[in-house]
Amino acid sequence: MSESPKRVALIASRGTLDWAYPPFILGSAAAAMDMEVVIFFTFYGLPLLNKKIDAKVSPHSNPAMPMKMPFGSKGFQNINWSIPNLISGNVPGFDTMATSLMKETFKNKGVATIEELRELCIDCGVKFIACQMTMDVFGFTKDDFIDGVDFAGAAMFLEYAADADIQLFM
Repeated sequence: MSESPKRVALIASRGTLDWAYPPFILGSAAAAMDMEVVIFFTFYGLPLLNKKIDAKVSPHSNPAMPMKMPFGSKGFQNINWSIPNLISGNVPGFDTMATSLMKETFKNKGVATIEELRELCIDCGVKFIACQMTMDVFGFTKDDFIDGVDFAGAAMFLEYAADADIQLFM
């Protein structure tokens, strides 16, 4: 008699660059460990299923975010730039600059892109469910998303999550 694989139920509720990584990293890692994985995308996590992901960081809403530079000497790169909310929340283009710096840092450190991690999840058999209610509220259509996404409500996801060994909300 073979043992059933462990089941993982993840909820992706945020779509900023820093919050886009956890569901795809955890989902692909669990699938690589022969676990069955479902990720339910709801509210601001739903755009992570768009054909093109345009995730940005939001430093003004994350005061704990370190701001290190991906260029320059090692000493310059190791400075933790404490950016006051007055600047990060009010300077036009600051989010775009911070996003660019974070993406460059990830690239320099050999971290896969969100798109690459999402593709890895698909290749590993991770199941993606788009929250139908959120789609209706925000005006998304099935054509907005990548192929292979299921569309369902919370009840369908909860049926799966109720028997999951691991449930995480992100």
